[in-house]
Amino acid sequence: MFLNRWSYTLAGCLLSQLCMASTLHIDPRGESFYQQAVPYLQQANSKLEAVPANTPTASAEEKKRSWALIDEAGELLKPAITLLEQAAALDHPVAQYRLGLIYVMLYPSEVIKEKACPLFEKSLAHGFAPPALEISSWCLAYSGTPLYQTALQATETSMPIYEKYFPQPVVRLECKPEQPKGLTMQWGSSRDFQAEIYRLQGNSNRAHRSEYYQKALDINDCYGVKRRMGDRQ
Repeated sequence: MFLNRWSYTLAGCLLSQLCMASTLHIDPRGESFYQQAVPYLQQANSKLEAVPANTPTASAEEKKRSWALIDEAGELLKPAITLLEQAAALDHPVAQYRLGLIYVMLYPSEVIKEKACPLFEKSLAHGFAPPALEISSWCLAYSGTPLYQTALQATETSMPIYEKYFPQPVVRLECKPEQPKGLTMQWGSSRDFQAEIYRLQGNSNRAHRSEYYQKALDINDCYGVKRRMGDRQ
């Protein structure tokens, strides 16, 4: 299977015991850029939350209000993107993830693979768990590799170090049946994402599937696992 150009760069690091210790250092300049981006991201999220889910079938006046909110969110994302790009260039794992998520919102699938997948893969290589979910959806050339499985396993060790950055948004949390508000994504705690990691590991590891699924259930009674186990019965 073809591996994109980042996979070879990351392979040696991920397979080393020393990798996580070296990659968990966050450049202070990158942290500063990321923290400057956060208020813009929060304001844009509030605008998108206010967009009704039934906008496509709403009245002309309601559609006009919705589009105004979407335009306002777009204007807020412009400075956020600039700051996230600067932080991501300094290898900030959380900024790489959030920038990749914006690309998922803005671009078609072929561009997502080109622009977002490298960011998700580098973020995950630093032990940050959330991009694992987007990789499983968009970056199929990488998600089917042993390298991806190694990265999933490494997130459990580094999860506590990233605790201050949670909650984090994601397109879909399979373990939580609740739907997001308006046009926003779902938000999950570190424990929610840990359950998702166990779910992903169980999906791909038949030999230890029951063990991983049970871990996901123990954390938050994972809806996706319960549904999958029910389908198998």
